[in-house]
Amino acid sequence: MNENDLRVIKTKKALHQALLTLLRSKALESISVSALCREAKVNRGTFYLHYPDVGALFDEHLKHLLKDLEESYYEPYRHVSRLIPRALDPSTIRIFHHVKKYQPFYEIVFDKKSTLSYYYSLFEKIKGLMRESNSFHETDEKDLALVIAYQANAIMGLLIQWSEDGFARSPEYMNEQLTFLLRSASQAGASQDDLS
Repeated sequence: MNENDLRVIKTKKALHQALLTLLRSKALESISVSALCREAKVNRGTFYLHYPDVGALFDEHLKHLLKDLEESYYEPYRHVSRLIPRALDPSTIRIFHHVKKYQPFYEIVFDKKSTLSYYYSLFEKIKGLMRESNSFHETDEKDLALVIAYQANAIMGLLIQWSEDGFARSPEYMNEQLTFLLRSASQAGASQDDLS
C-alpha cells in the first residue's frame, strides 16, 4: 500500500476526521469500527487495510500531533543557542499555531467532559520537551522537576483559557502574551536574585 497514494491520504483523512467527531461525544474505548466507518463513509474492509483497531487510528493521530507539537516547541531554539526570555522574538513561537492547526483535537482535550488522559498526555509531552530542551539555567537551589511542572502548567493554563474563549484570539496575540509573561517572570526572578 502506497502511503502517498491520494486515495489512501483521502481515506485516512476521512477516518481521522470521523474519529475526532466521535470523540466529542464518546470515550475512545466506546467507539466501534462500525460507527467510525459510518461516520467516515468508508467500508470496514478499507478500515482494516490501514488499522487493526480504533486504538491504532487514535495512536497514529496522536503521533502526528505530538510530532508537530515537538517541532513547534523547538522552533524558537532554532534561532538562538539559548532561550533568554527578555530577548525572545514572539514571532518564533509556534506552539499556538500548532494548537490552532489541530484545534478540533484540542477542543476535545480541553472539554470538561473529556477524559483527563488526553490532557495528561499533552501535559507530559510538554514537560518532556522542557526537560530535553535544556532551556533552564543551572539551578543549585531549585528543584528542576518543580520548575518544569510550574512552567508546563503555565502553558497549559494559557491553552485552557484560549480554548474557553473559543480560540478567538490569534496565535500571534497568544505569542505576544506568552512572551510578556516569560519576560515578567524572568525579571521577577532576576529581582529575587538581586535581593539574595
